[in-house]
Amino acid sequence: MTEPKKLPPLLKLALELGPLLLFFFVYGRFDILTATAVLMVAVVLSLAVTYAIIRRVPIMPLVTAGIALIFGGLTIAFNDSIFIKIKPTIIYLLFGGALLGGLAFGKSLLPVVLDGMVQLTEEGWRKLTMRWGVFFLALAVLNEFVWRTQPEALWVKLKVFGFMPLTLLFALAQSPLIMRYELKGEAADKAPEHM
Repeated sequence: MTEPKKLPPLLKLALELGPLLLFFFVYGRFDILTATAVLMVAVVLSLAVTYAIIRRVPIMPLVTAGIALIFGGLTIAFNDSIFIKIKPTIIYLLFGGALLGGLAFGKSLLPVVLDGMVQLTEEGWRKLTMRWGVFFLALAVLNEFVWRTQPEALWVKLKVFGFMPLTLLFALAQSPLIMRYELKGEAADKAPEHM
């Protein structure tokens, strides 16, 4: 079986951050409805570029794009920014709930999400999945608090310059756990695709 193609890390980051940065840029010059429309187009283009390069679309960007299109469409259709503001909450609740729900049924879904980036022992996947699940739920609570209590411009800044850095810092903080439970050499080769 041939190993699936992967996006180069910098390109992957650009495809993930690009739509958000465009959203922020357009919001600063126009309004949230225009920024939402641009975000929707950028998300579709990002998926198209991903597919053109690796001939598949990983599950996380696909789900995120689907929710962005649904809630972006509702924002524009009803001329109401509440839909785009609750979009991150929905995404974080979905990811956190799926990860923790999978654990409740004895299945770690994180290997699917991470798309083979690392190979861990079952205990490592379980611990890492629990941490990510709780982290996503905390981000959902944070998003709800900010959009409900703070000015829209602050919420936009947090959406673009807050959530991504928080996620990157959290991911880096997981390095000791990953190093402790990582499978190496022959053990990694023998590990199942997705536990």
